[in-house]
Amino acid sequence: MARCSQETPQSGMNLFLGTVLLLLLLPDVAEGQDSCSVPARGDDHRECCNTTVEQQNPENILRLPQRCPELWRSASRACACLRERSFRLLQSGQHRLLAGLKRLLLTVSRAVTDDILIAFSPTEGPSRLKTTEKGKAGKIHLPREIFQSLINKTVHVVVTVLNIQQLGMFKEFNQTAQVLDNTVVGITVGESSISGLQEPVQLTFAHRELPRGVTPQCVFWDPSKGQAGGWNRSGCVTQPGDKGTVCSCDHLSFFTLLLIPALDVSTAKALTVVATAGCGVAMAFSIFTMAFCIFIRCRFRFEETVRINLGLHMNLMGSLILLNLAFLLNSGLSGRAHPSTCRVLGGFTHYCLLCCFTWTALEGCQLYLLFVKVLGIYIHRYLAKLCLVGWGFPVLVVGVAGIIGSYGEYNIRTMDHQVIANLCWITSKHILVHYITNCGYFGLIFLFNMAIFGVVTHKSCSLQGTGAVQGYQKPWKVALVSVGLFCLLGATWALVFLTYGISSTAMLYLFTILNSFQGIFIFIWLVVLYYPKTRETTGSLSYIIRHEKTTTASQD
Repeated sequence: MARCSQETPQSGMNLFLGTVLLLLLLPDVAEGQDSCSVPARGDDHRECCNTTVEQQNPENILRLPQRCPELWRSASRACACLRERSFRLLQSGQHRLLAGLKRLLLTVSRAVTDDILIAFSPTEGPSRLKTTEKGKAGKIHLPREIFQSLINKTVHVVVTVLNIQQLGMFKEFNQTAQVLDNTVVGITVGESSISGLQEPVQLTFAHRELPRGVTPQCVFWDPSKGQAGGWNRSGCVTQPGDKGTVCSCDHLSFFTLLLIPALDVSTAKALTVVATAGCGVAMAFSIFTMAFCIFIRCRFRFEETVRINLGLHMNLMGSLILLNLAFLLNSGLSGRAHPSTCRVLGGFTHYCLLCCFTWTALEGCQLYLLFVKVLGIYIHRYLAKLCLVGWGFPVLVVGVAGIIGSYGEYNIRTMDHQVIANLCWITSKHILVHYITNCGYFGLIFLFNMAIFGVVTHKSCSLQGTGAVQGYQKPWKVALVSVGLFCLLGATWALVFLTYGISSTAMLYLFTILNSFQGIFIFIWLVVLYYPKTRETTGSLSYIIRHEKTTTASQD
């Protein structure tokens, strides 16, 4: 009896605390159960989201986004409830056909032996497709694995094709990419969520040749992304083609094909600011580099090979100065210049770019002669002939391009044809000239120079291993010389080939920054490599070349 009287206060305290905790939790529990039935009042979008869902019929709920754009943008609980109800209605197929919404209802047996093929188009909607049929419409391929793993003997399949522009649905906040034909395809099998498929579901979105500068990306609608849902590419593989893009996804959802532009307005403005600032700094350091080369060429006595190398570097720096100057003039005058002035400026910019490419190729040729063809090379007025090639060959290319009228105003546009940048450059009508003279020409130079870079690196490592060269055994010097040589051979320009696809924006920033500071990298490299010490070290360039000549002569 005494023991019972001692436990009663503790039991009473536990009961009291449990009651208080239950009372604290009850509002949240009730709110979670009824949040989509009776949303709380005081919502920011009272007219469209602050309504009782159960009082709305399915058609009214699906029509709601047409007069309520905030429904697919707001993060409020009421709007989230309406979006969830719309999602369930589309998945169940329990709705009438509306403008911009077409569906196909199928009953499939678990014992099905063949894959299910369905055709769809933005205008005609979905329809069952036989295995032997071919057409220009889109296609859905549902593997039989989906049905064989189900518990029920039969299951309902709902395929929905939506025009999101008409319905006002699936609007991601701050979306810059465009949905192909404004078409979203939803696939639902039964009432359970299906994911992690070994054999993926395939959707083929038919289209013509996509505009230049646009990357297709297969995505699905993720309600948990962002504040009100958004497009997600996780679990989907994109296979672009000329007549269509195949999306292979390991789950079922609402799918579409996003057309992602390489540039948008904000990115174009940011890149212009970065490039303008970088060009100003690059011009200053290029001038310092030329002055440094002239100073050590006149102040110190070098052998002829080193003097030719310094002359090559000076010409390369000169072409970089002209290229940066052309870009600054182009960014300042394009869009306001007279058509004839724009044609001249476009030709001048093209000439400066080709000069820069040509001099990087000549740098590679010089390294080839120094490290591969070590003996028996003497060319009368060698540097003058290099200048004739480096400054003269681009004149011929630009002259031919100018005769056929390749230059003029070039507009960079978004998918909705909004102009985001103007350049005096090669016009869109003659874009083949750009691919041949710029992309093709640099591609050949890049392959040649990278081969030379490999040979030079191998030679240097061989000399390091024999102990003949000891001046660059410090890791930071080795890394600095490699980076400088990499920039000298124009390798940073190769990033332009990576400015396509999903990572295009990041690559554009990296390409702009590295090439803007190319002059800085070369300046630091030349100071470390060429500035003479009190006596010639075994790590200097002239020593390496002379050691190679001596070694080759002794072997012969």
